[in-house]
Formats: sequence, structure tokens, C-alpha cells
Amino acid sequence: MSVHLFGIRHHGPGCARSLAHALQALAPDCILIEGPPEADELIAFAADPAIKPPVALLVYVPATPQRAVFYPFAAFSPEWQAMRYATANGVPVRFCDLPQAHRLAGPEVVEAGPAEAEDADRDEQADEDGAAQASPGSDSDELHEDPLHWLANAAGFSDTDTWWEHLVEQRADSLDLFAAIAEMMSTVRTDIAAPPNLHEQQREAWMRNAIRLAEKQGHQRIAVVCGAYHVPALASMPSAKSDNDLLKGLPKVKLAATWTPWSYGRLAFRSGYGAGVSAPGWYHHLWNHPAQASLYWLTDVAILLRKHDLDASSASIIEAVRLADTLAAMRERPRPGLGELQEAVRAVFCYDNDSPLRLIHDALLINDRLGEVPDSVPTLPLPQDVQAQQKRLRLPVKADHSQLELDLRQPAHLEKSVLLHRLALLGVEWGRSERVSGKSGTFHEWWRLAWEPEFAIRLIEANVWGGTVQAAATGKAVSQANEATTLPDLTALIEQVLLADLPQAVDLLMRRIQEVGALTPDVGFMLAALPPLAGVLRYGSVRATDTSAIGQVVDGLVTRACIALPYGVLGMADEPAGVLVKQLIAADRAIRLIQEEALLDAWFDALDQVAGNEQSHPLISGRCARILSEQGHWDQERTARALAQRCSHASAPLASGNWLEGFLQGSAALLLHNDSLWTLVNSWINSLDADSFVELLPLLRRTFGAFEAPERRQLSERAGSAGGTVSIAASGGNLDEARARLVLPVLGMILGGSAVTSTTEAAHGA
Repeated sequence: MSVHLFGIRHHGPGCARSLAHALQALAPDCILIEGPPEADELIAFAADPAIKPPVALLVYVPATPQRAVFYPFAAFSPEWQAMRYATANGVPVRFCDLPQAHRLAGPEVVEAGPAEAEDADRDEQADEDGAAQASPGSDSDELHEDPLHWLANAAGFSDTDTWWEHLVEQRADSLDLFAAIAEMMSTVRTDIAAPPNLHEQQREAWMRNAIRLAEKQGHQRIAVVCGAYHVPALASMPSAKSDNDLLKGLPKVKLAATWTPWSYGRLAFRSGYGAGVSAPGWYHHLWNHPAQASLYWLTDVAILLRKHDLDASSASIIEAVRLADTLAAMRERPRPGLGELQEAVRAVFCYDNDSPLRLIHDALLINDRLGEVPDSVPTLPLPQDVQAQQKRLRLPVKADHSQLELDLRQPAHLEKSVLLHRLALLGVEWGRSERVSGKSGTFHEWWRLAWEPEFAIRLIEANVWGGTVQAAATGKAVSQANEATTLPDLTALIEQVLLADLPQAVDLLMRRIQEVGALTPDVGFMLAALPPLAGVLRYGSVRATDTSAIGQVVDGLVTRACIALPYGVLGMADEPAGVLVKQLIAADRAIRLIQEEALLDAWFDALDQVAGNEQSHPLISGRCARILSEQGHWDQERTARALAQRCSHASAPLASGNWLEGFLQGSAALLLHNDSLWTLVNSWINSLDADSFVELLPLLRRTFGAFEAPERRQLSERAGSAGGTVSIAASGGNLDEARARLVLPVLGMILGGSAVTSTTEAAHGA
């Protein structure tokens, strides 16, 4: 009876290749793998040719699915190769780590979302993965934090990852590798690293008990595949009683497990994964083409650059291969590593330009491919329904971003849109709707698709609402409708429901909108509720939506808003007025979009009352006057009269400034093309005394600063050409005219005037 310990890096092609050869030579009759025992029954799926790494074991609490852990595997993960060997040769295999039933049951595990397995585990910090990058030093605490970095530095490497890659991942297959790793880790744990914490001790105690159980079952050649950090602890077996004492009284919770697709991007360090590697795309080549990984990878670089219309030829590939080999020889390394390849790419392909390197990093170093899981893997009904619809609608699931253009007049495209909207309602934002410049038509939609592994968790969470996408989306919409307490929330939800084609939720939402709308006294809520409803009412025909019920709700909301608006803006403070004016602008567009004469008449009458009442907040009153003027409800004379009244000396300067901001906000066309309005505004500004002008300056700056750059330039040109002189006010009779004249050419360039002269008689400056 013998136990063979294989210390590995969790995602290392060299470890995986050496382990595969070691298992062939050993021919074990039992294999124990560091992993969650709850997923033992899922190991058999590793033999299914339809499952394509990268994939991950998902272990979760069914009652609270957000409490979950992923165990990712790539084709070059040693654990995956151990599973493939065991299933192909009929060898008993099981996971031997501390069950997640104990680890997820603790009160400290309250996570907003799932975490990859081992993120917080000590072996991901002191193990061979090289995650820590602290500089080596003589301080003992620093050695405890990252002892392997100290070893890498002693070997002449600047970081642990490069050292481990050259030491293990690029080496030829060797059965002596694991003995060397065990010896190294024994030295690290004995002489350098800090003692393991209680959690690590419990994990190792459980692994030792798993070995004892295998021995008790009569297995003669037991292979244990675990993180290299654990090898010394498993090599020396303390008493079973001491291990059982460590495990006594652990809490426990019921769990479920399944396989789910994973991506190379989530195997990378940059994703926050503690056991990640720096370049999974490069490791993919090391695994598939061990002898010629450099050649294959550099060929991919050339293909990628040529796809983006950048210079790359076969001669460049040959030159880059030779340069990488030369760099490796100069550094006394057996073959080029990632560092040598990147330097060769920079010199040969990029001409020392970093821009192509960013493209190469994302496409080839990360190579964000997504794995596949067969339909035979047990899972909940909702994820199964999503997979079935993705296949039926021919929507490929990819980790990288892709564009999708839909024409809603085509039934198949409409079904795709409905699926994406339903998933978004469930919190699975596989597609994000985009606005495309220069495109028009309500029957067009543009989506940006990217599948994230975390969507598996969200689908499991959403399964409580129903076993199909339609049922789950309807259930969640009904729940949100019952919980919503404001009109904007409800109307935004009805827009989502109609886009997702959930007719069973529409009736309830209509009743809730009518109930809440009848009891809502806040005019701002009424105005904010109108845009989503108006959009659906106007463009519902594209999706063959029945909008009759929505039309009745809109009529009632507009009527109540028109009654409440003239009274709701009286005596309002500046801050809520700033919010309300935005709601008023959006509501005005929505009501005009509906194009119903009765509603427009009622709306313009309400705006007229607000604009004509001096007790209305001036910001809102000014915007109402702007709308009435633009829509022809006020003629030019009426508009000029209102402007003259609001900007007269009888009004407080601050009130006049607020009214002017509301009137001009967003467009300078009124001033540029209306001479009478220009004259009134210009005269009012010139008539301000010095104190009032200083007080109003921030407000005026905000008003005019919001205009587009071409509009501001035209205003400056008109201001500069309106008069021939710029006057300078004398201050106490001590004006230095010679110095003042030096400023005038600069002012002339700013204002666009050709003749700027000075005078000392005027009391104000223009």
C-alpha cells in the first residue's frame, strides 16, 4: 500500500503534462483530487467529449444561490487531466478537500456574489502560482508573505510567475518533478513560511482523513493531486484523533453542484482570481504545442495584426522566432518564455509601439474563449430553457463582445429581442442595447453581447420565479410591480414588460399604475412617468403590442399633471426646481410624441398658466415660455413681452437670471436668430450694476457655458460686431490707460471684434 503525492499548480501546463505521464506510469487504483466532495458525481462528465474547457464546478446553497463558489478548470489544469485519466481508465476518483458544506455554512460567509474557489486560501498566496509580487528582502515578515518570491529572486528571476514558468511549465516531461516540488515546499513550510492558520489546518486534516479512508478501503496505489503547499502536511500523518478534533463541531449547510462554462479571461490574474495565471492564452499554446509554442503563438500574432490592417509577414514571424530564441540563450534559459516573446513582438511587429501590444494582450495573452457544457449535465429548469432558446435562435454564447443587429419586422429577430429583454429583466444582462449614430427606425435594435460566467448564478437565483424564461420574467415583474410605490418605477417597469412581451404581467401593472397615479400628489412623479409610457404607446405597433390600456392610463396621467403643474411650481426651492425642469422637458417631448390634439391643448394651457404666473419658480417659468414659443403657441411679440417683463428692473436680478437660464437652456438659436430677443438680453446684462453682475456671473456662466462650442463662437462674434467700442470703467480715477490698452487686442481676439478701443468716460464694461 502506497500513497503518492503530486503537488501541482492549479492551472499549469507543465504540471498537467507531467502529472498525466506520472499517472500513466503509476497506474493508480484510486485518485484523490483537491476539490469539493459535493461534486463527486459530476466528475464522470469529464469523459464526455461534449464538455470543452474552460469549465467550472459551481457549488451553491439552493436556498440562497448567491452564496456560491466556482472551481475553474482549463484543459491545462492538472486536476482536469487527473479527472480525464480516471474516467478514461475506470479508476475510482473523488474530491478530498474540506467540503464547501462546512465552508459556506459559516456566519462569516455573506457574499454579494460568488467567488472563485481558493481566492482567500493560503495556498494561493504561498503556493507556486506566484500571485504575490512583493519585492524580496531580509525581513522575516516579508518572507512569510511570499517565500517563493524570495526563491525566485535567488534564482535570478524578478517575479515568481516567470520563475515558475521556466522551472516547471516549459520543462520537458519529468517524473522527478513532483519529488523536487515536495522537497522545495517542505523547506518553504519548515524554514520560511508562517505557520498555517486554523482554516488551512482543517482543510489538510480533511485531506488526511480522505487518504485514511482510501487506505481502509484497500486501495494499494493512491494518487493525491493537490496544491503544492499542502504536500508536506499530507506526507506526515499525525494521529487520526488530532485531525478529528480539528474538524469537530463544524457547521453544515445543504448544497447543490453543477458544471458551467468558464472563460480564459476569468482564469487571469486581472479578473481578481487568486489562483489565476497571467496569460492563459499563452498557456493554451504551451499545452497544445509544447515543442513549438513560440512559433504557433507568434504566427497567431501575425494573423491578428493582419486582420487589423497592420504590417505582419511570414518573414517577420521567422525574425521574431530567432530573436526570442537568441534572447533566451543570452539569459541561459532552455527556451523562450513569455517575456522573450513579448520583447520580440515589440521589436519586430510593433516597431517599439505599445498600441498593438494592448491588442495582442487581450486577444492572445488572455484569449477570452468560453467553454461548453453539454445538455446532459444536471441543472435547474430555467438554465436549461435558456440554453435551449439560445440554440433554437442561433445565438452563440461567447465571452468576448460581439455585435447583434435586429430587424423587428422579422419574426426570428423579434424573438431574439424578446429573449434578451426577458433575460435583462431577470438580471442577466447578456445583451446591452446600444444607440448607433446615423441609424433610424423604431424597428431596428442594436445589441452588444458578452456572456459572463456569473450569469449561471443569476439564472439559478431567478429559477425561483419560474422554470422557463417567460414564466420567470413574468413572476419577477409581478413581484416588482407589487413592491413598487412610485409612478416612475411602475412606468419604467411596464416598458420593460412590454419589450419582453409578458402579457400576463401587463394587466396587473396597469391596475397598479392607476392605483398609485390616483394617489400621487407629486407633479414630478407624474411627469417622470410619462416618457416610458409615451414611447410604448407611440411605437408599440412595431412589436404588435396592444396599447389600448396604456392609452387610457396616459390620458389620465396627462390630465392630472396638467391640473397639478400650475400649483406645484409655486414657491418651489431652487434645487427641486432644477430636478422638475428636467422632468418637464422629458414630459413635453413625450406628450408631443403621442400627437393627440386634446392632450396637447391641455398641456399648453397648463404651461401658459405657469409662464404667466409671477409666483411660479422663474427657472420653470422660463422653460415653459421657451416651449410655448418654439411650438408656436406664443408669437414673437408675446415672447418678447415676457422676456422684457422678466428681465426688467422690477424683477430681482437673481430671478431674472433663473428665468433666462430656463428660457435659453440647451440652445443659443433663439439669441442668434432673433434680433429683438438679442437686444433685450444684451441691454439687460449691460444695465446690471457691478454687484448684481458679480452675483449673477456663476448663473450666466452656467447658462452660456451649456451651449455648443460653435454656438458660443457665433455669440462671441455677434457680441464683438454689435458695437465698435469696448468701454473700460474708471475706478477711483486711478486708471492706467497705457496698461489697459495692452489687454484690448487679446479681448478683441476672444470676442471676435476687429476694432476694440478704450475710453474712460463709461461707467460699465461690455
